[in-house]
Amino acid sequence: MSLIIDCHGHYTTAPKALEEWRNKQIAGIKQPSAMPKVADLNISDDELRESIELNQLKFMRERGSDITLFSPRASFMAHHIGDYNISATWASICNELCYRVSQLFPEHFVPVAMLPQSPGVPTETCLAEIDRCINEYGNVGINLNPDPSGGHWTSPPLTDPYWFPIYEKMVEYDIPAMIHVSTSCNHCFHTTGAHYLNADTTSFMQCLQGDLFKEFPTLRFIVPHGGGAAPYHWGRFRGLAMMMKKPILEQHLLNNIFFDTCVYHQPGIDLLLDVIPHKNVLFASEMIGAVRDIDPRTGFYFDDTKRYIEASQLSTEQKHQIYEGNARRVFPRLDAQLKAKGL
Repeated sequence: MSLIIDCHGHYTTAPKALEEWRNKQIAGIKQPSAMPKVADLNISDDELRESIELNQLKFMRERGSDITLFSPRASFMAHHIGDYNISATWASICNELCYRVSQLFPEHFVPVAMLPQSPGVPTETCLAEIDRCINEYGNVGINLNPDPSGGHWTSPPLTDPYWFPIYEKMVEYDIPAMIHVSTSCNHCFHTTGAHYLNADTTSFMQCLQGDLFKEFPTLRFIVPHGGGAAPYHWGRFRGLAMMMKKPILEQHLLNNIFFDTCVYHQPGIDLLLDVIPHKNVLFASEMIGAVRDIDPRTGFYFDDTKRYIEASQLSTEQKHQIYEGNARRVFPRLDAQLKAKGL
């Protein structure tokens, strides 16, 4: 029987004190005398337990999920706010909270780090936080924001050497990155309905246009939310690859790029599983995330994605790949942690 590993979870239910501290930090950008100290944030273990037990863990038990790879709330990363020092302090706080959750619930949560990115700032500034999260917190991966500007896309494409310091560190630690944007401050793009899905599609296309994986053959990206438009328009991307004289997509990208199952209806999941090789699909729900309601057509929560996998035409072995096998392969540090526990 497979472990059900959800590769895409965020701490969206953190105690209110976290948001209050962040609001004070943002206010302190214009009024430095009001800038809060890190020590001003006090969240007890009991508060963390309550925030998890009544929310993520409750749904995990109801839906039959075992482990969640847990990172700070994506929309709260907001790398466009303030400067690097603001982002570095905020990332450090958020990563520590996810680590504390993983220590309180070690059988169910494994931390994944956000980075202290800031528009126009060299990516070398992220390396110390990666080191800390891997070596001190046991993180098994990172979230990489391809657009720290918050919807204005001022950064180079993911294939540009600008990003190489992060990639070199990923290769050193053998960790993957989920390519995940944060809040949109561009009113043309709704954060979760447009900006997230645009970014998934854009990131995939950037990789198609370049030859990044020739430079970094062991680099691994997870493109979330089912890959944005990629599976739905697979023929377009295949055709564009031919026009650009690139290898076929299976050779050009699919040894390095993976998609999750954060797709919130059965036809969408079925299309993903029909188009994308099963070895490239990882189970995920982004539970208590962008879509939190019950679907009136089914009577179940939209983000109860395990139901869609169970209702698919996959074989038992294919389901095992998606639920457990692929995650252990894409996240070798997770695999090592599980093996150390006899799993």
